[in-house]
Amino acid sequence: MSKTTTNLIGILLTILAGIYLYYHLCSSCGVSVADKDPVEKVVTPAVPEATSYPFALSNEGYACNVNDNYNFNVSSSSILTPLATEVSDCIGSLKTFLGENSEKVVNITGFYTSDETNDSAFPNLGLARANAVKNSLVESGISSTQINTFGQLKDEMVAKDNTYFGPVSYSLETEAATTADDMKALYEKIKADPLVLYFNTAEASISLTDEQRQKIADISHYLDKVADASCNVVGHTDNTGKAATNMRLGQDRADFAKAYLIKNGISDTKINSSSKGQTQPVTSNATEDGRAKNRRTVVTLN
Repeated sequence: MSKTTTNLIGILLTILAGIYLYYHLCSSCGVSVADKDPVEKVVTPAVPEATSYPFALSNEGYACNVNDNYNFNVSSSSILTPLATEVSDCIGSLKTFLGENSEKVVNITGFYTSDETNDSAFPNLGLARANAVKNSLVESGISSTQINTFGQLKDEMVAKDNTYFGPVSYSLETEAATTADDMKALYEKIKADPLVLYFNTAEASISLTDEQRQKIADISHYLDKVADASCNVVGHTDNTGKAATNMRLGQDRADFAKAYLIKNGISDTKINSSSKGQTQPVTSNATEDGRAKNRRTVVTLN
């Protein structure tokens, strides 16, 4: 093989090697950034903006609208304090307006979401929040007879840092006077089917059925609308042990239930607690089931 042929073969091998290395080691060389495969981006979901409802209400001769309100933690009906100064100022002017217009009432609607846990004594957390605001207004000097409370499911609410900002709305209207017949009918309904609680005095909470929650709402409504009304909380026991001990035990249970009602917004001045001990059984104490039914606390109107 001549030297020239050898040189040509060497050059050809060099070119082939270069082509091989180019395709295997530099497949992206000379490709523009736009032609390359796009880099996968990590998209962070947008965080919904927290909802916020103002303290706003108006009527002929009155208006107040501030970008603040009563605030509550998620799954809670306890008002977060302190209140904004602007809200307190609105409450003061509302007190004056209602005092000068006895035919007017303020409707308070508390909001809640279906994801929240209702540990209050009311049928829903919205009504419990409205009741808490009502109590705050009453403490400020507004008559409970001029306040109505409602609850409304509002799943579009968005919390921030476990807090709902202003989950309460308000309206003012002229309300027809509550008739004596209306209150008499409610009184008879409560007296005919009183609230009965079964629990141990050592328990830190009371679990209520939907029916029991509605009974508490009815009792609270009656006490709000009838100025001199009050309710009785009476503790009862079975006949196990000494009569004197059971009388004290019945009083402990009555006081526990009273404290629970006060915690849920019923004024302590409208609650009387007492004990009947073992003296008024509703059934025989001969069986455990009978004794359990006799260990009760009954809440009804005076």
